[in-house]
Amino acid sequence: MNNEILLQFSTAVKNTGYNFITVTPATHAHVNSRPGNRWARSLTDVLGWSRPFHANSSVVTDELFDLMRNAQILRQTEDQREDSWQSLVRISSLDGELFLHSAYPTLALDSVFFGPDTYRFARAIRTMIAKRDTNTSPVHRAIDIGCGAGPGAVILSKAYPHAEILATDINKTALDFTDINAHLANVKVTSAYSNLLDDVTGQFDIIISNPPYLVDSSERQYRHGGGVLGSELSANIVRAARHRLTIDGTLVLYTGSVIINGQDLFREEVAKILENSDLSWTYEEVDPDVFGEELLSESYQHADRIAAVVLTATKTNPS
Repeated sequence: MNNEILLQFSTAVKNTGYNFITVTPATHAHVNSRPGNRWARSLTDVLGWSRPFHANSSVVTDELFDLMRNAQILRQTEDQREDSWQSLVRISSLDGELFLHSAYPTLALDSVFFGPDTYRFARAIRTMIAKRDTNTSPVHRAIDIGCGAGPGAVILSKAYPHAEILATDINKTALDFTDINAHLANVKVTSAYSNLLDDVTGQFDIIISNPPYLVDSSERQYRHGGGVLGSELSANIVRAARHRLTIDGTLVLYTGSVIINGQDLFREEVAKILENSDLSWTYEEVDPDVFGEELLSESYQHADRIAAVVLTATKTNPS
């Protein structure tokens, strides 16, 4: 992909007034399987629903088609018809901004995901921002760990335009998309490779993260959380963040927790990690049942459900 041309393309799409709210993969598959939804009839169908389109139709303008071709984000459809194409990227809306990410279905190991979790993550960040008193706890430096398409970092940069905002990931494609999306939102975000906080230095006033939290047999980076039930990465983020927050610094972690026989296993793990620490914390179950289809897999054969949770932890001033 050519990032410079991809930014031109994204800007041109934004200028059309494009808007698309991304749904779960299961809902996406259901909607696309309906009669009449095989082929795209609008730009939203192409860039939101990832439907194929005919190049000689009016669905995609000549300008946009040329930009897509030059940005190398087009592939021919499986039937190999010369005039039939599909986009390799999607564009989703959030808080008045557009975010470039991977096309559906996200099967590649380096796919960059954006979906309902992203909207819940954004809500958790906005809640933290609303509660933070910048007069007593100014924000000079913040980081989004595992930034994906960069929505968290963009939200922080819009809220704290004079702060240094870092966005880190181990996925180069994610960092490329974050750069483009930050430019598209006209905010300053510095993207960098880092495994958790291992490759960045210093302390942070805000640390946010929406890490993968499922067990994925293909171990796709955006989805596989590691460990027996997918919580390993989330737990490691808590361990890393507790030592890298400034006084009054806050961690906002949006993740998933497997509930077995009524027990929230990740909450129990968090309690052990933060026991006797200088962090005060709250833990909220924001959605009791996400990714229900995963319960059919061997990894979750004993699970009641998978809940979406938000951990907010703030470093207190030692007395």
